[in-house]
Amino acid sequence: MGQTEHHYTVFETAGGFCGIAWNDVGITRFQLPTRNAEATERGLLRRLPGGKPGTPTPEVAAAISAVRRYFEGEETDFSGFALDLGDQDEFFKRIYAAARQVGWGHTTTYGALAKQLGAGPEAARDVGQAMARNPVGLLIPCHRVLAAGGKVGGFSAPGGAVAKMRMLELEGVRLAPPEPAQQSFGF
Repeated sequence: MGQTEHHYTVFETAGGFCGIAWNDVGITRFQLPTRNAEATERGLLRRLPGGKPGTPTPEVAAAISAVRRYFEGEETDFSGFALDLGDQDEFFKRIYAAARQVGWGHTTTYGALAKQLGAGPEAARDVGQAMARNPVGLLIPCHRVLAAGGKVGGFSAPGGAVAKMRMLELEGVRLAPPEPAQQSFGF
């Protein structure tokens, strides 16, 4: 992560309290909404020890405005914001760059993203790992990356898969309800 100082702020959206952290390179962490500011701050600081509250830079303020618009259901594009992903491995950085291209209201799968990067289907697991470790959820839209067959897949943010589905619904993406475990024979 280098010696640059990390600052953060917690802010309210229509979806709950979000947190964002940054250094002089770019945005380093994003905390998806929780019900209260304290929980958001705790979540952010757990992954950012030594972070200090700060006044957002103009770019971070623009990102906060975009996040607020997003949770109000307005089509939003986060792909232009400068990120500092620190010492992530190169393949993860490529995965994140590809995921950032998945726009509002669109989804892809772990396997499709792996294939897009020229990797074989076994790399789908790496894509899943990268999404699980995404330090800036929403800004890198891991909620738009689904498991095979359009299944929701995991989501490590507060609220888990339910939060992922809500975010997709906000974007107009309707996922099929899960198949019942047993089909009736209709006698």
